[in-house]
Amino acid sequence: MNAIVVLILGFVVFFVGYKYYAGYIDKKIIQADPKRATPAKMYMDGVEFMPTSKNVLFGYQFKSVAGAAPIIGPIIAIQWGWLPALIWLLAGCFFIGWVHDYTSAMVAMRNDGASFGGLSHKLISPRARVILLSFIYFYLLLIVGAFGNVVVSTTVALKGAPMAWLFLTIAGILAGQMIYKWRRDIILTTVVTVAIALLGIILGMQFPSDAILGKAIAESRWVWAIAAFAFCYVASVLPIWRFALPINYVAAYIVFLGLFVGMIGIFIQHPDLSMPAFTDFNIPIGPMWPIMFVTIACGAVSGWHSIVSSSGTARQLESEMDARPVGAGVMFTEMMLGLFALIIAGTFAASAQEYAPIIAKGPGVIFSTGVSRFLGAVGLPVAFGKTYGSVMMIVLAVTIMQLVVRFMRVATSELLSDLSPIFRNVHVGTFVASALGIVLVMTGWYQYLWVLFGGANQLMASLALMMVSLWLMRDGKKAAWVLYPMIFMFITTIAALIFTSYNLLNKVLSGAVKGEALIGNSIMGVVGFFLVIAALILAVEGYKAFGRFRQLKAQQAAAA
Repeated sequence: MNAIVVLILGFVVFFVGYKYYAGYIDKKIIQADPKRATPAKMYMDGVEFMPTSKNVLFGYQFKSVAGAAPIIGPIIAIQWGWLPALIWLLAGCFFIGWVHDYTSAMVAMRNDGASFGGLSHKLISPRARVILLSFIYFYLLLIVGAFGNVVVSTTVALKGAPMAWLFLTIAGILAGQMIYKWRRDIILTTVVTVAIALLGIILGMQFPSDAILGKAIAESRWVWAIAAFAFCYVASVLPIWRFALPINYVAAYIVFLGLFVGMIGIFIQHPDLSMPAFTDFNIPIGPMWPIMFVTIACGAVSGWHSIVSSSGTARQLESEMDARPVGAGVMFTEMMLGLFALIIAGTFAASAQEYAPIIAKGPGVIFSTGVSRFLGAVGLPVAFGKTYGSVMMIVLAVTIMQLVVRFMRVATSELLSDLSPIFRNVHVGTFVASALGIVLVMTGWYQYLWVLFGGANQLMASLALMMVSLWLMRDGKKAAWVLYPMIFMFITTIAALIFTSYNLLNKVLSGAVKGEALIGNSIMGVVGFFLVIAALILAVEGYKAFGRFRQLKAQQAAAA
């Protein structure tokens, strides 16, 4: 298949899904109301609740949900062949992905900006709140470990990345100052700050980290792990408008530009997908079902999006009418990023055997090389294209990490503040999250870590859809369009987590791994089984809540 056909299919799904399916749900079932006051306006505190223009929030949402996952997932999953990955990206986003993101924001907005911890208490039971918060905490730990691994590995491999990262941070801080303090025009702010971020990429090529810091420091994983979590620490303790929001906004344009120019390059070169459409049901990391459905998370459906949409975006939306462009629109855009990565991987090798040693070096190598190829089609130098592609990987990963640590800090407070008031302290919660994250980054092998994160991530998506289904049933609205995707995601991800966790612990017990790998496999295996048990308990609690709402509905119908 030609790569242009893949892009055209993506654009068709984007148009039909956003305009007709999402439009119908927004207008007829959810009934978004522009006159209804949003939590951002009712509880504005300048820290978590902050009315934000949908134009700014679109960039923030995109960079907050589109981490490295829509790139890494397809690059790994193409080992099953490009056709299964393509079908899952298109169908997953159309039937599940945008539904999940949009409704996660709406259910939180309609409940005063409550997090899923508060929503589970209200919709399911008090016990469900504790279990869900525990689930979310360990799930977030897997995210920060997976993305931290991407940041550290890519920064070590690409010596120009640290300078680009530094300039992005400066540009983001300046953007926050210009938007919220100086009240400058958003177009001027965007042009100035994105130009600064691009300058960082160019300077990174001229002043690589090994020339400035020395080879020993520049190639130390510990150095960049500590640097990454120091970045996240600052993002967690500062008000969201000061650091996390504007940095993600500027970073979004770095990704948009790479995606836009890269797609132009695809149309110019119009390459054919050289990888087989289908290779084998079983590959080294596991069977296609259920493993592929958790390997490709972002781009199809991702539980992380529900955390961002409920605990972040829902507290910043100025109007309910903005939920569809920000929630659904961003999800379909992320699908296009996933298809871009799929095309890069699909044109990289001619067979699974040829692809295997390349993927072993890490998805960053494949992506940066592919970006360089397609940016080269419009006349950009090869060295710039490789640097830009690698910087996209780091930008996509580190901007997710900062939000994950922030949400882990909030989850720590909600979960443990009753035991001791010290856990309400933002510095304590942030330090604990950062320390645990560093341990997992330094001990976990990325492909197993990625699959386990994907399983936990998709399981979170199913739990979010369960919460939305309960909310719709409670309010007497149609819920099948959310309920059926929830059942599919729950069964699939439980199977994937059991499969992966068993393999991890089996390696430990059989003595197949030692040293750092022994620590990493043990942590990941135990966490995986904990998430399965927590999810099963939540499913039982949720089923009881479904029963209560069905009974209440029957009583109301009888009374009428």
